[in-house]
Amino acid sequence: MWPLLLLSVVAVALTIERLLFWTTTNRPGRTAWLERLCDQLRIGDWTAVRAITAKDNTVYGRVATKLLARTPSEASMIELIELERPRVERFGLAMSTIITAAPLIGILGTVLGIIDSFQLLGAVGSDPIADPTQVAGGIAKALVTTAFGLVVSAFTLFPYAYSRASASRCIGRLESIGAAAIQGATKTATR
Repeated sequence: MWPLLLLSVVAVALTIERLLFWTTTNRPGRTAWLERLCDQLRIGDWTAVRAITAKDNTVYGRVATKLLARTPSEASMIELIELERPRVERFGLAMSTIITAAPLIGILGTVLGIIDSFQLLGAVGSDPIADPTQVAGGIAKALVTTAFGLVVSAFTLFPYAYSRASASRCIGRLESIGAAAIQGATKTATR
């Protein structure tokens, strides 16, 4: 049970961190803000883009600001998105591992508990167990670890799925920002 308790504490901490990150990144009004940003990027109004991103410290604002610091191109867009990807996909592997490992650890606890219970039945040189409820109680206690492992896994699965979907949507939005910046750079170059 101790490893499962540790995994549950880690899962709660990672869930809180990811929820705070996504709440800040996708705060209310973000879609309208992104549309305004992309519109200004498309027409090549770099002054308006700087004004829009001036106080924004999210991944969107950072990528847009860094794109303006260089000549927007597909290569720079890909590079900047890949630099932000670790922040966007942070703790995904850890949460996925908890989802997989928690039930396995629970089953291991159950198997070890059942082995202990059967050792009571097969003990050599001692009195046979007169009350089978002792064995049944041991098996019931052992099954608790499987149940707890499944609970830890299930309660980590939903925040993980939300985080993965948010990361995918965020990468798509970053690609839209990059495409709009490239389009704006092309327009300003032909003027």
